[in-house]
Amino acid sequence: MENAKVKTSQMFILVVLFEMGSAILVGLGAQAKQDAWIAILLGLGGGLVVFLIYYRLFLYYQDLPLTSYVQKITGKWIGRLIALMYIIYFIYCATRVLRDFGELLTTTVYTSTPLIVINSLMILTIIYGVHKGFEVIARVGEIFFGIIYLMAFGGIILITVSGLIHLEYLLPVLENGFKPVIKTFLGQTITFPFGEMVVFSMFLPYLNDNKKVKIACMGGMILAGINIAITAAINVATLGPGLFARSSFPLLSTIGKIQLADFIERLDVMFMLYLMIGGFFKISIFFYAAVEGTADLFNFKGQEKLGFPIGLIILIGSVTIASNYAEHIEEGLKIVPYYLHWPFQIIIPSMLLIIAFFRNRKKKKSPS
Repeated sequence: MENAKVKTSQMFILVVLFEMGSAILVGLGAQAKQDAWIAILLGLGGGLVVFLIYYRLFLYYQDLPLTSYVQKITGKWIGRLIALMYIIYFIYCATRVLRDFGELLTTTVYTSTPLIVINSLMILTIIYGVHKGFEVIARVGEIFFGIIYLMAFGGIILITVSGLIHLEYLLPVLENGFKPVIKTFLGQTITFPFGEMVVFSMFLPYLNDNKKVKIACMGGMILAGINIAITAAINVATLGPGLFARSSFPLLSTIGKIQLADFIERLDVMFMLYLMIGGFFKISIFFYAAVEGTADLFNFKGQEKLGFPIGLIILIGSVTIASNYAEHIEEGLKIVPYYLHWPFQIIIPSMLLIIAFFRNRKKKKSPS
């Protein structure tokens, strides 16, 4: 592993930026319509429970990343296979997120620019960040954290002053009962973005105070979850549940409606600035986990050399993963959560924890 150490506040900020990442951009929980915010808060609750699984595994193996301790738990060969699967999973997640941000830019601002050009520029920036190391990414996060919150507060004030919020759009609460909310919770919000915290299993040993892992990560998840739920509620209150459910990028539609005193308008630039910041951190963390895992699994001495080849795989994958954005979203909502997220975020870690529990109990019982 890289000899990096980050402060509790830096880990907290990285969790917030990672969780908010693309979750604020897309219509998270849109299937629940005006109850999207409830589905998101349920997802947060479920995500916190799932994180406790990762945390407990970390307590058993505090100096090891996921790709190392999985070999200790299940044995060398099965463990190496599972570790390789997780590396591929992290690469796939980075690929999906890069496609999300690339599509948003090409459909809104750079309409005449090919997707490959946008994605290439973004991945080159991220390769540079990964080359510099985890500590540098964490310090950059500290700088941008304040900028994001300044923009968020400014946006909320402008939306409120513009008279765009109609609280009646949020009513009636649970109009169709709990079924759509529970369905959205199980099929979407527990895994995206909260279950994606599995990627931090690669980075928890970097925290300079092991005792503060829980407060840094769970605190970050709670703040991010509340932010995402508030954003969803504002989007519904501005656009209405119908338009919110139909819109590919509801936050962009909400910001596009801001018009104040005939001169404060067209504030899409705020949205685009957040887009670049959120995209950078979300992709960087998945990317770095893949690089770290590959170096760990195959015993590479200089892991910075892995940045470019893995970045190239992510870039090519982001363009070829789907023929168009509609197909990409369909795959992301209906296939990926059940066949990839649930196994890698919940099922496999739960099984690892059960095996680790019995293995460690046997060690305690055996005479020293």
